[in-house]
Amino acid sequence: MEAFIKNFGSFAPKRYSYKEIQKMTNKFHDNLGQGGYGKVYRGKMSDSRFVAVKVLNESKGNGEDFMNEVASISRTSHINIVTLLGFCFERSKRALIFEFMLHGSLDKFIYSQGSNNQSRQLEWKTLYDIALGIARGLEYLHQGCNTRILHFDIKPHNILLDKNFCPKISDFGISKFCERKESIISMACARGTVGYIAPEVFCRNFGRVSYKSDVYSYGMMVLEMVGGRKNIDVGVSQTSEVYLPSWIYEHIDQSMNLNLKIVIAEEEEEITRKLIIVSLWCIQCDPCDRPSMTKVLEMLQGSLQSLVIPPKPFVSSLLRSPKIQE
Repeated sequence: MEAFIKNFGSFAPKRYSYKEIQKMTNKFHDNLGQGGYGKVYRGKMSDSRFVAVKVLNESKGNGEDFMNEVASISRTSHINIVTLLGFCFERSKRALIFEFMLHGSLDKFIYSQGSNNQSRQLEWKTLYDIALGIARGLEYLHQGCNTRILHFDIKPHNILLDKNFCPKISDFGISKFCERKESIISMACARGTVGYIAPEVFCRNFGRVSYKSDVYSYGMMVLEMVGGRKNIDVGVSQTSEVYLPSWIYEHIDQSMNLNLKIVIAEEEEEITRKLIIVSLWCIQCDPCDRPSMTKVLEMLQGSLQSLVIPPKPFVSSLLRSPKIQE
C-alpha cells in the first residue's frame, strides 16, 4: 500500500480512515447491494456529494484484488469509466469510494423477468446509447491509456448507470495490465464470470488471451441487452432456445429477417439489427475473427447496409460447461 501511494504520488486517490468511512455511510445505514466481494452502501461526503462505498469482505484474500482495482481505476479518466474518489486500507478494513450512480447497475433494466417482474424498461435508443458508451469505455481501456487495461469481467452487473443513463464500467478487481505494444498476455488460471468468459480464457485451443477477450464479453452482454434475458436460460420450453446466441443466430438470415419475441417499432429495427450483427462478430470463437473495440464503434456508428452477418460464432456445448485447459 505504501509503495503504491509513493508510486502514484499526487495522482493517488485520497485515503480515508475506517472511522471516516463509518461517518460517511452513517454507520453503514443505507445498503445499496452486495456481491461476493462484500456490500455497497450509500454515503455522503463532507461537501454533500453522494457516493457509493464498496466495503470488501475481510476474508477477501490478501488485498491483491483490492489494490488491483485501486491501481487500475487510478490510471483512468473517461466519461464511461466509474470515478474512484478515495479508498480505505486499514489492516483488514478495506473500502472503495465511487461517484454515486443513481440508476445502479445495468442488469436491473435489461432482463424481462427482473426483481420487480417488469418487462423491458429502456427504449431501444437508450439501449443503443448504452452499448455505444460501454464500447467507448472499453476502447479507452484498450487503446487510450498509457498501459493497456484488460477488464476480464464485462457483464451487466458491472455496468453502472448515472442519472442520465450514461454507462460507466466498474469493478476492476480482476483486471490486468499489459503494454500497448503487447496483444497477448499469460494467465495462470481462468478469470471472469461464466457466460461472459471468452473461450480462449478457459481453453487455450481457441487461441491466446488478449484484449479480444473483453470484446467477447462485450458481445455477450449486448446480446442479452437485445434479447432481454440471460445468455443461458434453462427455464425455456424448447432446447433450441436455451442458449441465446444460438437462438438469435437461427432467427437472422441474409434477408435480415428477425423473429425476436419482442415488439419492435419499425424505426427501431435498424438499431436492433445493428446491435445483433456487431455482437455476433464480437463472440466469434477465434479471437482473430473478432473486431477491436475501435472497429466495434465504427460498425455501431456506420450504416446497417455495410454490415455483413458473420459465420455462426459459437460452440454452445463447450460454452455451457467450460473446462480450464492449458
